Amino acid sequence: MKKQDAAKIYSLLCNRYPDARDSPAMLSKGSAFEVLILTILSAQTTDRAVLKVKDPLFFTYPTPAALAKATAEDVETIIHSLGYFHAKAKHIIAASQALLSEFDGRLPETMEDLLKIPGVGRKTANIVLYHALRRNEGIAVDTHVRRLAQRIGFSDTDNVTVIEQDLMAAFPQEQWGDLTDVLIAHGRACCDAKKPKCGICPINWYCRFFEEFG
Repeated sequence: MKKQDAAKIYSLLCNRYPDARDSPAMLSKGSAFEVLILTILSAQTTDRAVLKVKDPLFFTYPTPAALAKATAEDVETIIHSLGYFHAKAKHIIAASQALLSEFDGRLPETMEDLLKIPGVGRKTANIVLYHALRRNEGIAVDTHVRRLAQRIGFSDTDNVTVIEQDLMAAFPQEQWGDLTDVLIAHGRACCDAKKPKCGICPINWYCRFFEEFG
């Protein structure tokens, strides 16, 4: 896809979802430690569900040192409403322990170091870097971003690593963090996985899927 078309798509989506670039702030409000833990918890779970456990979790475990000493059973009691809560409890405890042992209790500021933390993959690291530190080192490719990248025509693969590279090539670096949020907003509101609303889509004339099936 031509960069000028990508720029037009980004502009149209920003106009359609003016609050999209601020909406993840609900999970991003708080310390860098809190952003990390909430982002780990948000995998395969809605933001709304994560926000319900935010206050009780950090009231009980306000620091990496406190959470590092927790038992999985106690953490599970707080986050049991989330999907995969057994694994997530272990991940956030291990992540807290890694912050203490490897980074003096502080959130590392590079992709390389973040990827050393249990429960953190590249998608999570990109989200944390942008929303906690306002650093654009990549683009977080979740299920919405992957689907839209393929449908719109930004990428021709299902490989999330290649999709990220394709998106990074199509958009300027200063837009990378916001691009994820805007695409997620569009995926939730319009470009549904099963029933995309192509007729009311603001970017349908730039979309490969609409051209083929609309």
